[in-house]
Amino acid sequence: MHLAYPAVLAVLLFCVGLYGVLARRNAILVLISVELMLNAVNLNLVAFDVWLRDELHAGQALTLFTIAVAAAEIGIGLAIVLLVYRNGGTAGVDKMRDLNERADGPEQPADREEKAEAAA
Repeated sequence: MHLAYPAVLAVLLFCVGLYGVLARRNAILVLISVELMLNAVNLNLVAFDVWLRDELHAGQALTLFTIAVAAAEIGIGLAIVLLVYRNGGTAGVDKMRDLNERADGPEQPADREEKAEAAA
């Protein structure tokens, strides 16, 4: 097997993923683009494992590890995006603010004490 074919395909996948990360404004599309980039790395790992005829199959083992990490990343990432969408009403990356930041500014510790005294 020629190494050039999977390597070129991996480069194309990685470039499409990189474009998606840099150009997209939607957080879900950014996560999908990161997955494309990880799949390009997985393709390279398996292709080099076959090309080098590694007896331990280290490339395939690393690919399985990468798939597991990617699954955890996409699960946590989607949970965060859904939380931000429910609270803010948008999944746009440029419209998102920090989760602890409020529209009227960050809350000071003295403000929390005053609210607690008023509630009591």
